[in-house]
Amino acid sequence: MSDESILNPWRLRKCVLPQHTDHAGVMWHGSYLSWLEEARVDALEQVGLPYKDLVAKGFELPVVSLNINYTKSLFHGESVLLESYSQPRKLARWPWSTKFIAKGSVVAEASVYLVLVRRLGDKHKLIRNIPNEFASYFLKLQLGPNLE
Repeated sequence: MSDESILNPWRLRKCVLPQHTDHAGVMWHGSYLSWLEEARVDALEQVGLPYKDLVAKGFELPVVSLNINYTKSLFHGESVLLESYSQPRKLARWPWSTKFIAKGSVVAEASVYLVLVRRLGDKHKLIRNIPNEFASYFLKLQLGPNLE
């Protein structure tokens, strides 16, 4: 992870619902994935680029790598804060890191790498350079929300 101390994280508050848990009331590991995606889509919305608009222009942001380290279990009813950081692109890969925080402690940390692709019929083309129409949005994502 980069030096996150100088950046403002994108924040998303969630609550562990029954649909997120296994039979014992513990948050199922797959539920973390949908929250990670929701946090990224929410951040895009906040900078003025709804994901549906990106898709309408023929682009997608598929995940190409994902790692989650779990340190504590989450349980049904718990409130969780996701703090996400969009980091500078590394070649074609766009890294995000997210901390899952409950009761003041980091309970899991995730790193996700995305790539930008353009749909061309039934094929996809990797986009190595961010199109000018999206450059300002990607920069805003790296800077984090404006907390003025």
